Amino acid sequence: MADDLPRSNVSAITRERAERIARAHACENCGEYSYKRVIVKPATDQNRTELNEVWHAIMVCGVCGMQTELGIDAEGDVVYAT
Repeated sequence: MADDLPRSNVSAITRERAERIARAHACENCGEYSYKRVIVKPATDQNRTELNEVWHAIMVCGVCGMQTELGIDAEGDVVYAT
């Protein structure tokens, strides 16, 4: 599990916690909380330095099908949502 954490921030939240944070974020299009797919992976080096992002989540809404991307920082705050 420690292999999933970026080396620059060892005290970052876990992948499981980042997934729970992503699922708790409403769909930007329809406002629902039901996702048929949530993928959480470590942030790229570029996003880590520019946005202070630790986890990157890609979610597909189960109601309208819209794809949303979230950036989550080391403390569990959402940095951006697109």
